[in-house]
Amino acid sequence: MKTTVPFIAIGFSLALFACAKKPQPVEVEPPPPVEEEPVARYEPPPPPPPPQEDPLEAERRRLEELMNRIMSDDIYFEFDQSTLTSQARDILTEVGGILKREQRFTVLTEGHTDERGTENYNIGLGMRRAESVVKFLVNFGVASNRLTKVSHGEEQPKASGSSEDAWAQNRRAAFRVQIKN
Repeated sequence: MKTTVPFIAIGFSLALFACAKKPQPVEVEPPPPVEEEPVARYEPPPPPPPPQEDPLEAERRRLEELMNRIMSDDIYFEFDQSTLTSQARDILTEVGGILKREQRFTVLTEGHTDERGTENYNIGLGMRRAESVVKFLVNFGVASNRLTKVSHGEEQPKASGSSEDAWAQNRRAAFRVQIKN
């Protein structure tokens, strides 16, 4: 009987195993997604704001640019003339507008001539040229106490030489602009 007990135990185990209910599949919910910690990206700091410009410095630079604009335009004249050309009137209209807006500007108008003619004649012609420019600006509305004039005659030529091209460049009125305080 000793040999039958193990067989009985094996048989019984098989029977239990065979009769046992098959396990029902259990629905397992998937695990929630793992939220990854955001990776900190390097972002450079924003640029610093531009330095605040000194208002007086900004105004000085603006006025200087306007002065350079005025001084860059010479007024040219025909041979032996002090009458303003249409191109000269266009330039003076722009200059007059700037001078009316910028009351701190004072202007010295310098009359020039070419080398032809006597010294005295050229000084007089240079003065008539400067006067025609000043008269235009006063009529445009610029206060006369802000405008002065001088004649250099042939003494400060813009172009050297004795050709029509050089003479044409020397028949002019030029500006010197200052800021009064």
